[in-house]
Amino acid sequence: MPVFTVDQLRELGRSLLMAAGTPPAAAETVAEELAQANLVGHDSHGVMRLVQYVQMIHDGFVKPTAALEVIQHGPGYAVLDAHFSLGQVAAAKALELGLEQAQAVGTATILVRNCNHVGRLGSYGEQAARRGCLALMAVNAPGPGGVAPFGGIDRRLGTNPICMAAPRGDGAVVLDMTTSATAEGKLRVAFQKGEPIGEGLLINSCGEASINPADFYANPCGAILPLGGGMGHKGFGLAVMIDIFCGILSGSGVARTDLPRGANGVWLQLLEIERFLPRSVYDMWMDRYVAHLKDCRLQPGCAEILLPGEIEQRRRAERERDGIPIPEETLRQILETASRLGADVSFLSVEG
Repeated sequence: MPVFTVDQLRELGRSLLMAAGTPPAAAETVAEELAQANLVGHDSHGVMRLVQYVQMIHDGFVKPTAALEVIQHGPGYAVLDAHFSLGQVAAAKALELGLEQAQAVGTATILVRNCNHVGRLGSYGEQAARRGCLALMAVNAPGPGGVAPFGGIDRRLGTNPICMAAPRGDGAVVLDMTTSATAEGKLRVAFQKGEPIGEGLLINSCGEASINPADFYANPCGAILPLGGGMGHKGFGLAVMIDIFCGILSGSGVARTDLPRGANGVWLQLLEIERFLPRSVYDMWMDRYVAHLKDCRLQPGCAEILLPGEIEQRRRAERERDGIPIPEETLRQILETASRLGADVSFLSVEG
C-alpha cells in the first residue's frame, strides 16, 4: 500500500475540505482529527472519511459554515446545537466548554444536538485526560443506523460508540469502543481492500451470518450485530441507553428519517480529579493498579497484558517512524474527489 506521513494526510484533509467550501480554521480542525486517527491505527476514522464528508457537504447535510449555538447552560452543564456543522469542529468546541466548566465547578455535562460525525471519540477523551479530567463521551445515530437489535434483522441502531478516559502519568488510559460488534468504518476499510471480515460481526439481508463486507452495502442490505455474540443483548442494551442519553436527552433525536448516516447526538461528561482527590493520591493508586494488572500470569499465546489505549500508543510510534499506509482504493477515491474539486494534492509524494 502507498505510505504517507501524518503531515501529508493533514494537508490532504485541509486541501479537500477547503476546496469543498470549508473555512480554513474548521478544515484544520477536521484534518487534524482525521490524520491523528490514521496515525494511531484507526483508519476507519481517518482520511477515508474525506470522500464521505465532501459528499455530505455537496448534498447539504453538512453545513461547514454553521455556528455552534448554546441553547441552555449553567454551572456544570450546557446544551449545544451544532446546526449540522462539521462534527469534529462542534465536538472540539464542546470539549473546550466542558473543560472550562469542569475547572470552574469540578464537573461538566455537555450535550450536543444536530451534530455530524465527530470522528474518533478516543481523541477527545485523551485530550481531557491530559488536562486532568476523567472523561466519558458517547454518541448515537439519530438518523439511519447500521445495527440490528439483538434477535432482529433490520437496521434500527447506530454503532453508538462510547469512550472513557483517565489520566495515567503523562498519558492516559483510553477505552474507545462501539456497542456494536464492529464499527461501520472498519467494514468500509475491509470492503475497499477486498478482504473478508471476522465471523460474528455481520448478517446479510436475510439474517444469515456473513463475512463479506459487501453485504452491508448491498441492496437489500445486511446489518451489523450488537456487541457480544451470543450475549449480544448486553451490547444492544448499551446501545439503547446511549440512544436515550445522546439522542433523546440532547434533543438530537432518535429514529429520524430526515438525516443521512453520519449524524450524531453527543453526551460528554467530565470530572476534574483535583476536586475529588489530590492528584498525587490518584497517581499513586493508578500506578499500583496498573502494576497489579500487568503482574498477572499469562494464558498460553499471550505475551503481555495491555491496558485500553496501549495498542494505539504503540501504533502511533510505529507509524511516526514508518509512515501511514493507505489502501489503494481509498487513495483512488480521495484523488478522484480532489480532481473533481480542483484541489491541489501535488504534495502527496508516496513514501513507500
